[in-house]
Amino acid sequence: MQQYAMLISPSANRVYARTAARMAANEIRVFSAHVLDGRVEEVEEAVLGGVPYLTFRSDSLSARDFRLLANLSSLYALFAVRGAMLEPIAVERLDRYDDDLITILKYVGKTNEQFTKLLLNVTAAVALPPDRILGGGVKVLDPMCGRGTSLNQAAMYGWDAFGVEVDKRDYEAYAAFVQRWLKDKRLKHKAVTSRVKREGRGVGQHTRVEFAATKERFRENDLQILEVVNADTLRSGEIFRKRAFDLIVTDAPYGVKHAAVKDNRALTRRPTEVLEGAIPVWAELLKPGGAIGLSWNLYTTSRPELAAMLEEAGLEVVDDEPFRDFEHRVDQAINRDLIVARKR
Repeated sequence: MQQYAMLISPSANRVYARTAARMAANEIRVFSAHVLDGRVEEVEEAVLGGVPYLTFRSDSLSARDFRLLANLSSLYALFAVRGAMLEPIAVERLDRYDDDLITILKYVGKTNEQFTKLLLNVTAAVALPPDRILGGGVKVLDPMCGRGTSLNQAAMYGWDAFGVEVDKRDYEAYAAFVQRWLKDKRLKHKAVTSRVKREGRGVGQHTRVEFAATKERFRENDLQILEVVNADTLRSGEIFRKRAFDLIVTDAPYGVKHAAVKDNRALTRRPTEVLEGAIPVWAELLKPGGAIGLSWNLYTTSRPELAAMLEEAGLEVVDDEPFRDFEHRVDQAINRDLIVARKR
């Protein structure tokens, strides 16, 4: 079997960097199980020449397999191990745009970019066949999108991204950023801002941007969509049609108020209550075979509680061994984990 060595990207977040190797190893295991037919084996941490790497073995990786592995969230460089030598392997990422689309926007509470990419990757691996991941045409929803890190990562892949955000300041900041970034990059685009109404009542403010990576794609109407709505996530079902999305990914925020408009109860900051109300709404928006990937704070909601909510909404929790080892500390008040569930 051929051995490979992956150099892990340095992370600006020191806390995440401490667990990056374990997280990346489990991401590789998810890829192997769900999109590589188990062709990657013996994923281990190793030190080569005094430098830490992740190593793995395979005897049958194709060009398509390498294109999939090129998008691992923490991959910095990939090598084939030849005795005591490392032979670089060219990586062909899906990325259509400069990485400042992901990194340039800084704000308090921003989810680590590498983790955001990992969450999107493992959710896609569960829901989509390899050619679909590489071929595009994927629709992603983040129903608690904040200032759009997950939306930008989906756009990097050439996918269409849709978001719902209850905080008006975050909505306005993200809508302004996307349009400014496209102008700075001189990318052809068109943007529309309007009110969303259902049954004569306002649901929220809405910004939709259509754009393309090249002028040729724009002329041919080969467009990507970034769309964000300023509304409560519990109204997502009023904004989007049922079975519209291949993937739903979100990092459940902490201390953000949500409540169903038709409910008499007051807005709540309790994450468990928010998720209990939101998950059935989100599940209706998934296509059959699609998947939802959630990250959340274990100090507020246990894994069995969240798994039960997903199952009650008609979703099947993916409980492969790697999915039980993504727990990691963010800060003193947040111990984060992720869970992925597929729509039957």
